[in-house]
Amino acid sequence: MADHVMELRGVTKRIGGRTIVDDLSFDVPKGEVFGLLGPNGAGKTTTIRMMVGLMSLSSGEIRINGCSIARQFEQAVRHVGAIVENPEMYKFLSGYLNLKHFARMYAGITEARIREVVSLVGLEQRINDKVKTYSLGMRQRLGVAQALLHRPSVLILDEPTNGLDPAGIRELRDYLRRLAGEEGISVIVSSHLLAEMELMCDRAAIIQNGRLVDIRTIKGGQPDHPRGAAVLFDVDRPEEALALLRDWAPEARAELRGGALQAVLDRERIAEANALLVGHRMKVYGIRQLTKSLEDTFLEITRGESIV
Repeated sequence: MADHVMELRGVTKRIGGRTIVDDLSFDVPKGEVFGLLGPNGAGKTTTIRMMVGLMSLSSGEIRINGCSIARQFEQAVRHVGAIVENPEMYKFLSGYLNLKHFARMYAGITEARIREVVSLVGLEQRINDKVKTYSLGMRQRLGVAQALLHRPSVLILDEPTNGLDPAGIRELRDYLRRLAGEEGISVIVSSHLLAEMELMCDRAAIIQNGRLVDIRTIKGGQPDHPRGAAVLFDVDRPEEALALLRDWAPEARAELRGGALQAVLDRERIAEANALLVGHRMKVYGIRQLTKSLEDTFLEITRGESIV
């Protein structure tokens, strides 16, 4: 089992008699980009504030590298780099001097480490320019560099794409993927932008009204189907194929769709179904997996629940 950098167990936050976060539990392993996905007001920022110790828990526990954020705060938080809302910088100073100033807050951050994180976020050409000349995307990247200076195990970003243009969003996404893949850093990112999370994350927790609705693995830009994939078979005799498949696998929920045969099958059963059809001398012209976007999945899961 992968080492869990971040663990949440029954995390709950109540404010003034109202439950903002309700019994939230999940794990984030090393080197994963993990998304907190939900509409504005779903409890994402409150969850992040509890993760970084800016807000106390009403009940439950958060552990970072095995250290409790409540009982071992200093040990736990030293493993965290975070940007909650927008990164704050001294705009009259250069990017380099901002990093130099921040480095003084931690022991052991060398000049070489500063240059390393500057290279990691791709700011070598502009690091000596004043921050007031930076685009919003560049300021976000400088904020990421700042958060990485002390070599955290987990980087936590709250709505990092807010205000960015499409090019800036893509740049930030590429850097976060690189951090996870090459540096082994776990990245936790919150957003209400479903399409962007689909491209950025390995997994996404769908949160609605402070509750965890589901966690979806995202592969190749699409969430996994928990009971197999919907597959479309283009065959020469669809009605015969339908009867054959229903007899062979009643649980596949086979049906005709636009003159083609549709069924819900896992990976191995797709190959077996194809062999079955060909074995009965049917021509299989094509096999296509029907996938839902993360947006479709989110709307399906949360249908009927109010958005706070």
